[in-house]
Amino acid sequence: MEVVGFKRMADGSREDYEFLGEMERKFVDGLPDRILTQLRLLSESFSGYPVSRLEHSLQSATRAHRAEETEEMVVAALVHDIGDVLAPMSHSEMAASILRPFVSEKTYWIIKYHGLFQMYYYAHHLGGDRNARARFAEHRWYNDAVRFCEEYDQNCFDPEYDSEPLEFFEPMLRRLFRHENASDDNMVSRV
Repeated sequence: MEVVGFKRMADGSREDYEFLGEMERKFVDGLPDRILTQLRLLSESFSGYPVSRLEHSLQSATRAHRAEETEEMVVAALVHDIGDVLAPMSHSEMAASILRPFVSEKTYWIIKYHGLFQMYYYAHHLGGDRNARARFAEHRWYNDAVRFCEEYDQNCFDPEYDSEPLEFFEPMLRRLFRHENASDDNMVSRV
C-alpha cells in the first residue's frame, strides 16, 4: 500500500498532498455506503418509541418526498437522526456536519437545530423550556425549522404509516453525496 513518507504534516510535499487529496476523493466516494450502513444501524438503536429510529427516519423522508420537497430536503429528512447512535446528546449537530458539504446553508441550519426545535413538543414534560427555540425567533430560517419539526419529525412515530423502504431513497442519497457535490471549502480543509 502506497503511503506518504512524512511523519509530521509540516514535512509533507506538494506530491504528498496531491496523493492524499486523491485518496480523500476515493474515500468520499464511499460515503453513501457508510451512511446507508449507519441508517440501517438505527433499526437496532435505543428507541422506546413505537417505531425504530430507522422507521422514524423513513417516515420523515417519505413525508418530505410526498410533500414534494426538494431531493436535498428529502435526504436531509432521511439522515436527520443519523447521529443518534454515536452522538445521542448532540445528534443534530452530527447529522448537520455530515450534510454540510453537500447541502445549502438553509438545510444545514435546519438540521443542525432541529433537536432544539423538537424540544417544543416535550421539554415542558421533563422540566425543560419548550420555548428554547425562541432565541432564534428572528433568524431567517426559524419558520423553516419549525415547519420541519412539525411536518417531518414530531409526527413520524406511527407504526401504521406506509413509509417507503430505505432502497427507495438510496438513489437520492447517492446523488446528493457525490464527491462533485461537495463544496470545495470543506474538501480542502480536510486534507
